[in-house]
Amino acid sequence: MTGRVIYASFEFQFPLGGIRVLNQQVKLLRSIGVEAYRWTPTPGFRYTWFDDDVPTLSGMTLDLGPEDVLVLHEVSVVPNHDPAPGGHKVIYSQGHYVNFLTCPGPGPYPGWSERPALWTISQAGAEMLRRALPEFEPHLVPNIIDTELFRPASTGRVRRIAWMSRKRPIESTLLRRLIHADPRSKDIDLYDIHAVPHEEVARVLSDTSVFIALGAPEGEGFGLPPAEAMASGCLVTGYAGGGGAEVFESPSAWRIPELETAQLADKALELLDLPDQDEVRQAGRQWIADRYTTEAATAALIEGIRKARALPGGAAPATHPAAWMEELLRHFPVPPERNTRVEPSAASPNGTRVGPADDLPVELGEPG
Repeated sequence: MTGRVIYASFEFQFPLGGIRVLNQQVKLLRSIGVEAYRWTPTPGFRYTWFDDDVPTLSGMTLDLGPEDVLVLHEVSVVPNHDPAPGGHKVIYSQGHYVNFLTCPGPGPYPGWSERPALWTISQAGAEMLRRALPEFEPHLVPNIIDTELFRPASTGRVRRIAWMSRKRPIESTLLRRLIHADPRSKDIDLYDIHAVPHEEVARVLSDTSVFIALGAPEGEGFGLPPAEAMASGCLVTGYAGGGGAEVFESPSAWRIPELETAQLADKALELLDLPDQDEVRQAGRQWIADRYTTEAATAALIEGIRKARALPGGAAPATHPAAWMEELLRHFPVPPERNTRVEPSAASPNGTRVGPADDLPVELGEPG
């Protein structure tokens, strides 16, 4: 396969599953001989919250060759700001519920001279975007669940309930109170994986009994944490978040209606003593391992790149979407809590962020 595949990524130094997936895909493509890169503005930039060794292009601009493909986050898209006029582009929608946050108008999407390709990460995302954008044919690129990293510990299970509070900090305070107030919670460890590094999350989930999937109130593109928890052998309960509905078809997952927090607490406590749970845990892990594979993602990526190159396009100058970050930020509402901190980027000596840190209540894709 000739030409490069270049993923434009923001320089966020806090766990975001969507960014991690982009880096994972760079590694995957390079392993099969595709010349793939991450593109971040700051020379020498590396993410600190996971092992980051992928080949990287730097600078605010670069030149695309006639067969190059530029892959962009859905929330980096702004009308009248074509990042590579005349080039081959992909809008990678890792969160279909927020796909139009930065393009709220009813006009042509995304308002560029040439139509880009459109990828998504779940069955629900493909169906939703097909309806919202009849002129597009969304291409499904399934996530990979690393079942080598996310695997059961050899030491058995701890009576622990884990979740990630970042996207629902207010409801998480209620959830914690409900569990603590229940007599069944005696001697149970509660663990919030918010802001915990990727490898440490895998260690915690390896011997956790139950994982609660909260997700984002505005909806999830897929839901990496519950899938990774199942791969780790956890029993999972929680909210599907739309895009995660397919994950809740697993035999080790129990879906709870949105905002039924008391029911959610009850189910988590009940699952701690589920009969024959070892068999259920194993079945859930196998269910994930059979579906979200490197092989499936590789085949989908190769086809997605082929489709992107088949669209009109050629050599073009490209500008990193961080160049219009101020305009991007205007589309994001400010959350009531600012529970994520990000250091100013080295590319910004005046202290201006390259990416929207704690001002953003929604994710670039999936949570870490």
